[in-house]
Amino acid sequence: MAQRAPGAQRMGCANVAHAFAAMEPADKRRASALDKFQPVTQRAPNIGIINAYNDLLSAHAPLQYYPDVIKDEARKHGATAQVAGGVPAMCDGVTQGTAGMELSLFSRDAIAMATAVSLSHDVFDCALMLGVCDKIVPGLLIGALHFGHLPTVFVPAGPMTSGLPNNEKAKVREQAAQGLVGRAELLEAESAAYHGAGTCTFYGTANSNQMLLEAMGLHVPGTAFVNPGAEIRSELTREAARTVLGHSASGAAACTPIGVLVDERCIVNAMVALLATGGSTNHLIHWVAVARAAGITIDWNDFSDLSDVVPLLTRVYPNGSADVNQFQAAGGPGFVIRELLDAGFMHADVATVRPRGLREFTQIPHAVDGALAWSDAGPSKDDTVVRSAQDPFSASGGLRLLSGNLGRSVIKVSSVPEDRHVIEAPCRVFDSQEALHTAFSANELNQDVVCVVRWQGPQANGMPELHKLTPPMAVLQGKGFKVALVTDGRMSGASGKVPAAIHVSPEAAAGGPLAKVQDGDLVRLDATAGTLQVLVSASDWDARPVATMPSELRTANGIGMGRELFAGMRRSALAAEEGACSWL
Repeated sequence: MAQRAPGAQRMGCANVAHAFAAMEPADKRRASALDKFQPVTQRAPNIGIINAYNDLLSAHAPLQYYPDVIKDEARKHGATAQVAGGVPAMCDGVTQGTAGMELSLFSRDAIAMATAVSLSHDVFDCALMLGVCDKIVPGLLIGALHFGHLPTVFVPAGPMTSGLPNNEKAKVREQAAQGLVGRAELLEAESAAYHGAGTCTFYGTANSNQMLLEAMGLHVPGTAFVNPGAEIRSELTREAARTVLGHSASGAAACTPIGVLVDERCIVNAMVALLATGGSTNHLIHWVAVARAAGITIDWNDFSDLSDVVPLLTRVYPNGSADVNQFQAAGGPGFVIRELLDAGFMHADVATVRPRGLREFTQIPHAVDGALAWSDAGPSKDDTVVRSAQDPFSASGGLRLLSGNLGRSVIKVSSVPEDRHVIEAPCRVFDSQEALHTAFSANELNQDVVCVVRWQGPQANGMPELHKLTPPMAVLQGKGFKVALVTDGRMSGASGKVPAAIHVSPEAAAGGPLAKVQDGDLVRLDATAGTLQVLVSASDWDARPVATMPSELRTANGIGMGRELFAGMRRSALAAEEGACSWL
């Protein structure tokens, strides 16, 4: 594909005229080669911009102005740029606990398809991907990998400035769950935490995305956690355009096509970065799908094996009290990548979007006389937030694989107190998260209990995040009860201090073992031994009937809020461990 003549020379004249009809005259002459049919090596390249902008998402609101900046920078280098398309971008923070959340996971695949539709016009020599949050970056990356011949750079917007600390916000949520504060107090706290443009400041899926893109060499180095209003933010966006054109500040060089760049070593580097920072459990689904788009197969065994040896180098909320701005100030991705490279935990011999390789991503950008410059991250500025590989917070990563007669599952233990790594208690079985909330409000859960919430997998209802279960479970744990959650759903990148065995596969709707669990069964979650078991005899367990999803749930889950349009995705979805892909 890369060896073909450019689209303006290869396509019919009507095709070319349609593609560039709305361009400014000077850009049109450059892009369509109206002046003369130049040799391929001399032709001005055309950048395709895929933009996830909307002003509902705080993280994506700044992207409104990026295309104009990119077009201006492209012209300075004799190139052109077009917004090839927009992709949908939904906010899980808005849809948590609502019907809209059941579209969330598959919005990733819709974004990948929208990316493909945008690039299918086939008049682009390279691409810039503008996006930040949870499903958006994995979707853009999956879509881009299906156009592996194009050099591609990802362009973020950065986190919002720090507001109400995340741990204080969590306390107010727990108080609200107990009825100790009302809606006004809760809304005031939430609004003080989420208060401006940029990503949310906890280390959830959105910010984990940015860490992984740095580790894969797909950003301008050090771009991830620079605030939207920072002095160098606009210049970093211009540098992304220069980088994809091969005119980066670090030296002119052709940008490596993304299909060449994302190899097995690159995927492993992303996995290691996730584990070393205690990142989002969502990426045990998303990066499996990303790897599949690159022709690579990984599974939870790979994450577990790496977690056994990769040290935990950061403490960022919910794995600590610091937010991502404090993480950045303490050393950020540059510090972590340098430590991992020096200790031999990452592959240094990988291509990146820059000519000098992954070492360039150990540096921090800053401005010198209005121009970009980079310097080494130096030592940790706060060893309560980031530490060296020689003095980690833990000798192993923050994720564990659990397996047993309840199936295969994962748990994020980096934020769970060690005395909660093993929970054994009778279970309560719930067919929805609303049913758990009802039982909590009725004071039915004031005891040691394992809450099993089923029918939450990809095929059942699109695998929504169940983050609204965290406050009531945390309240129970705060009362001294031993509690845990077991579910075939997701708990998001904000999974916190309550032990949660999530992504249980196979899911209940596919006949998985959660469909056999009954109220009162003794369940043991053992993150130390890596097991998830219902403690009944093998003969009794084998003889148990497999429940089917209640008809009222199946009907309700498929109707309203656009969920009908995603029915085909639910039917064809692979298991969570296979990336929950709907396109294979």
